[in-house]
Amino acid sequence: MLLITCPVCGIEGDEADFHAGGQAHVLRPQSKDPSNVSETELSEYLYVRDNPKGLHRELWHCGRGCNKWFNAERDTVTMEFKGFYKIGEKPPSEKSAKKKGGTA
Repeated sequence: MLLITCPVCGIEGDEADFHAGGQAHVLRPQSKDPSNVSETELSEYLYVRDNPKGLHRELWHCGRGCNKWFNAERDTVTMEFKGFYKIGEKPPSEKSAKKKGGTA
């Protein structure tokens, strides 16, 4: 069972109380005119996702509490969550790397 804590409202629960939304931090193709976006750019945005072995950043939805989206870092090998953070915040691994003097 995956135990999740919403960083927005603080509610805790298992994966039945939350809903996964796929990979976090996927950037939409930049264009003021959608007809200028190539089919390759659009298909990569819609369908191509990372599938790492190890640390992965994901979108999650708090369905039981505040009904908002948030991000999570999870190890795909152990299924353990490493941290939760609000949309627009830096991931916990980047924050800890800067504290330790890293360049992440």
